[in-house]
Amino acid sequence: MLENSPAFSGYSVDDIPRAKQFYGETLGLEVSEEYGLLTLHLAGDRDTLVYPKGDRHVPATFTVLNFPVEDIEDVVDGLVARGVVFERYEGMEQDERGISRGGGGPLIAWFTDPAGNILSVLQQD
Repeated sequence: MLENSPAFSGYSVDDIPRAKQFYGETLGLEVSEEYGLLTLHLAGDRDTLVYPKGDRHVPATFTVLNFPVEDIEDVVDGLVARGVVFERYEGMEQDERGISRGGGGPLIAWFTDPAGNILSVLQQD
């Protein structure tokens, strides 16, 4: 029934102007705003809706958006220079940059948006 529907995902934030600044300026994504909602125009025609929930917003406890990158160390360093702080998780093998290098998966590092939603950069070989 929905196999031909161009679905998209979305998640909430508590402050649309702060989210717009973070996604547009800090991360350098193409962002548009209409009707008080943000659309992140991601590579590969993967638009993502970011909508306000104000005081009712609860940050996601899982990764809502993953960014595959070619050189994770370079991207992490570039984001840190723009003020992004990478998360450290107890029990995870992470280096001084916050990059997880263990577990048999891709190299990955997590950070949050201003609303506390978890995002990641990951290097796929």
